[in-house]
Amino acid sequence: MIPARYAASRFPGKLMQDLAGKPVIVRTYEAARDTGLFDAVIVVTDSEIIAEAVQRAGGQVVMSQEVHETGSDRLAEAVVDIDTDIVVNVQGDEPFTEAESLEKLIRVFREDPDQQVDLASLMTEINDPEDIANPNTVKVITDKDGFALYFSRAPIPYQRAEEPRAVYFKHKGVYAFRKQALLDFRRLPMLPLEAVEKIEAIRFLEYGKKLKMVQTRISGIEIDTPEDLERAKAAWT
Repeated sequence: MIPARYAASRFPGKLMQDLAGKPVIVRTYEAARDTGLFDAVIVVTDSEIIAEAVQRAGGQVVMSQEVHETGSDRLAEAVVDIDTDIVVNVQGDEPFTEAESLEKLIRVFREDPDQQVDLASLMTEINDPEDIANPNTVKVITDKDGFALYFSRAPIPYQRAEEPRAVYFKHKGVYAFRKQALLDFRRLPMLPLEAVEKIEAIRFLEYGKKLKMVQTRISGIEIDTPEDLERAKAAWT
């Protein structure tokens, strides 16, 4: 499922910006569909403009009936009446979505027969100091088994001494949920840490959900700003 909101705060209308002849949201939908991993790929939106673009491309759309603060809330509303075990959330601004990383997420649940994992998400190592310091880059730290301990827009962990060198991971906003975890998210109110950081993944941690992080070597380009869009255009082949 692909949550798609037209009125993005940092780059309004970004999902309808042209990327090599098609809107960004259509490129993202096609990338998810073309992985061949899913029984269905559904765009969930509150925008008639986005809905029409996706439908013209042959895609399936569910229209949101309520106003939502997060993509997870939007998907939770849409998935209530859908018969599924696992829901994979691909952000609408991820046109470089690819099969390798998504397959790793799905594998987490295949290898969890006792259903200890509530949801899984992707992270990729970052080394650029500007990227590490950038508040638009969400960082994540994990325990020894790869479960998320915390997410922050600040550089975490803090490099206190020269050694050992800190390793930084960027959180990519791609999730795989057990359906119940997604439904729980919708009914649980936002708590202070999520409100301060403006990172929806923190809500799962604040309520004790088990969030498994999966490392991927593929970073792609998330389109958060006009500059990102220009980078995506230059990288598109």
